[in-house]
Amino acid sequence: MQYQKENKTDLKIIYDKYNKRKYVHPDPLEFLYSYKDIRDREIAGMIASSIAYGRVAQILKSVSWVLDAIENSPYSFLQNETYKTLSDKFLGFKHRFATGEHLAALLFGAKKVIRRFGSLNECFISGMTEDDENIIPAMTFLVNQLTSKNYSFGHLLANPDKGSACKRMNLFLRWMVRKDSVDPGGWKGIDKSQLIIPLDTHMHKIGLSFGFTSRKQANMKTAIEITEGFKIFSPKDPVKYDFALTRFGIRDDMDIETLFSR
Repeated sequence: MQYQKENKTDLKIIYDKYNKRKYVHPDPLEFLYSYKDIRDREIAGMIASSIAYGRVAQILKSVSWVLDAIENSPYSFLQNETYKTLSDKFLGFKHRFATGEHLAALLFGAKKVIRRFGSLNECFISGMTEDDENIIPAMTFLVNQLTSKNYSFGHLLANPDKGSACKRMNLFLRWMVRKDSVDPGGWKGIDKSQLIIPLDTHMHKIGLSFGFTSRKQANMKTAIEITEGFKIFSPKDPVKYDFALTRFGIRDDMDIETLFSR
């Protein structure tokens, strides 16, 4: 089904109906609401988004286990941790391909970034220039800063340089940059118009159905094409419809085929 400008009304109806807190569960986003301090929320968000793959029930279980282990303040928790203490704390952690060592490497990288830049937000901004069309350069900068020569966080974070759609990182950025009734926001200095749609199989199918892309591979080029499609309807906030549309692929009580039959 080819979507044209007149179909903006349909997307608005979907957004107004489903972009609400009551439709968040089951989604790792729900964990972020417990953190009022952005210094805590950005770390919790990085953890939740990096583990957001596989069966949703297992995702929620894994995120809950990690956040319980680091107690009330992720920011305070990291201050006195080393890679060794993190490895010991998360010994035995397993989420599909991710191990406790991968998680320890990611969190230790976050500690180093926060020590150098003050926050993950400030690190991200340091990777931006006025000429950037989107957040890919800043995303690459952040991932490179989190990376260590000595420890590997495996595939918990993808590097845009390799062409990956970076779905989980783009999801993290949506949570951090946007603020509405669902996304908690908190990051400063980043324009919503530069965000890229978090591309997974559900959003890829939607993008194909809407005529935003004809690409069969769900990579970064496809994510950018679909984002450009959404810019027809919301040029200043192209990922605003992401949460509402992807409910059809996540919740058992919402059938994605219903969306396509509109």
